[in-house]
Amino acid sequence: MIQHSVIFSLKHEKGSTKEVLFLDAAKKLESISGVQHFKCLRQVSPKNKFDYGLTMEFSDQETYDRYSNDEKHTDFIQNFWMKDVADFLEIDYQPL
Repeated sequence: MIQHSVIFSLKHEKGSTKEVLFLDAAKKLESISGVQHFKCLRQVSPKNKFDYGLTMEFSDQETYDRYSNDEKHTDFIQNFWMKDVADFLEIDYQPL
């Protein structure tokens, strides 16, 4: 199992139309084959500089790789992520 997490901040103001469009597009990643336990989250702690998070699980590396190369994912990266994200941290975990 791989838990894929990305925490990020957007270039857009909170509550803006662009923020809503980005988060709606991000939520569509859940429909990609192999994605399990998908969550789109808003940061509530002042302990770091990020505002949002996406987390999901994959059964194995092969499934994660298919997700990474899926057209829906690559379109999201090109059409939203690259132009809308100000900063991010990506973490991929496996159980010990």
